[in-house]
Amino acid sequence: MAIIEKRLEKVKNLALGRGFIFAGSEIYGGLANSWDYGPLGAELKNNIKKEWWKFFIQENGGGAVISIGMDGAIFLNPKVWTASGHVGNFSDPLMDCRFCKTRHRADHIAKFEDTNEVMFKHITDKKLPCPNCGKHDWTPIRQFNLMFKTHRGVTEDAGDVIYLRPETAQNQFVNFLNLQRSMRLKIPFAVGQIGKAFRNEITPGNFIFRTLEFEQMEYQIFCKEAESEEFYKIFKNKSMDFYNQRLGINKNKLKFTDHEKLSHYAKMACDMEYEFPFGFAEIGGTHHRGTYDLGNHAKHSGKSLEYLDPVTGEKFPPTVIESSHGADRLLFAVLDDAYSEEKVEDEIRVVLRLKPSLAPYKVAVLPLQKKGLSEKSEEIYRSLCNHFMTTYDDTASIGKRYRRQDEIGTPFCVTVDYDTLNDGCVTIRDRDTMEQQRIKTEDIVRWVLAKL
Repeated sequence: MAIIEKRLEKVKNLALGRGFIFAGSEIYGGLANSWDYGPLGAELKNNIKKEWWKFFIQENGGGAVISIGMDGAIFLNPKVWTASGHVGNFSDPLMDCRFCKTRHRADHIAKFEDTNEVMFKHITDKKLPCPNCGKHDWTPIRQFNLMFKTHRGVTEDAGDVIYLRPETAQNQFVNFLNLQRSMRLKIPFAVGQIGKAFRNEITPGNFIFRTLEFEQMEYQIFCKEAESEEFYKIFKNKSMDFYNQRLGINKNKLKFTDHEKLSHYAKMACDMEYEFPFGFAEIGGTHHRGTYDLGNHAKHSGKSLEYLDPVTGEKFPPTVIESSHGADRLLFAVLDDAYSEEKVEDEIRVVLRLKPSLAPYKVAVLPLQKKGLSEKSEEIYRSLCNHFMTTYDDTASIGKRYRRQDEIGTPFCVTVDYDTLNDGCVTIRDRDTMEQQRIKTEDIVRWVLAKL
């Protein structure tokens, strides 16, 4: 346990200290489970999202099905959330410790999900303690809705209630016919989007794993029922390809976990889990949603959401297979998986072995000395900024600057020395191997792009 906690603390300290993540509203004491992304975190997160968009939208889910993208609004007509089942079903079973006044999810205390009565009896019979204070003095279990509720307009009348969306998928469902008709699509086709979602999590924790606001990358495949199980299998495997091949996450730290208890909308479901320092936890999932969403929206809105087959003339609501991924949790997994330490001579070298395409900076330009080399170094730096994210560092010894770039995952360092002024060559250093080679300044862009 101490080793696990130490690793988590190291990853967290690197992220907080090197410009990846900041505590939200820190100067005011922060806000529980609210985090800001600093310069490096914003770049890393954007690179993860770009890889997702390229794989699922641009490359059509790895060639599996024609795909398009959209960007839906955060606020939706509140009737959407009634039709989707979130108003009635999207809640957690919570109980309070009377001794220390902390609130906990009953299913986390019981270690299983069931009715409130069954879980409370188990907790009571086994005298399961509060994880915060160790006492056994629980209130009865109550259901707590996870949606953030606010009001539209200047008064807080009940009729003006509006919700921050708890998931992005409903934008894709309510726009199904707009998407299909405007783009002249035939089933099967897929729609993906990246966007913010909000959940009133009462048990946040584990750094950025469980937060009040987060970004989802969700992808819905609209298909015939007869094709649905095959698409479910395909996109279950596609998620592994994306995490392992595109993001570079160690395959041995990934696993599928089938849902024993299905959500109200699901026919089949599995989580993709990553082995964090605190154990395996969900970072994405594949879900067979059936016709639940389109069927319910048609029923509640009174508008048909059926697809008209241009060949057979048949009209039917498509079946939906969902491939869902959390951008924030993936960033956490990528950071943890990339973090490594190795002994070099008499010191420990910390290296963030990010896949080069994900690294916040692709290149660091480092003049060997400021005197006489700054002008040429800055010229090279400006030229590289036109092609990829580049940083410049002329403070401290060259060895310390290499170590700083290793810690933030920069794959290549370009060192400008006095010979550069004569032969037009620079030394380029590889982060992972620490090997160095001389190349012409005009070849830097081509060399780096080949590596990326």
